[in-house]
Amino acid sequence: MAITKKIEIGKIEVVDKHKHIQVRTDTVLEEDGKEISRTYHRHVLHANMDISGEDAEVQAVANAVWTDAVKSAWTDYKASI
Repeated sequence: MAITKKIEIGKIEVVDKHKHIQVRTDTVLEEDGKEISRTYHRHVLHANMDISGEDAEVQAVANAVWTDAVKSAWTDYKASI
């Protein structure tokens, strides 16, 4: 009877004109290969954030959607509030 725990990316969503990235991570507990529990955690990434600690798939999405124009627009917006 082996219980294992794994954390996986459940969902990556790009939202808003500033291309915020919502990441859902799933924590899965399995007993003998059968899932017995799943919990979720979400976090949001904004343009110009350090993404070096993120999963490679999340980094790829960020690098694709965070163009220089998006980063500039986000910086300008943050300065205006």
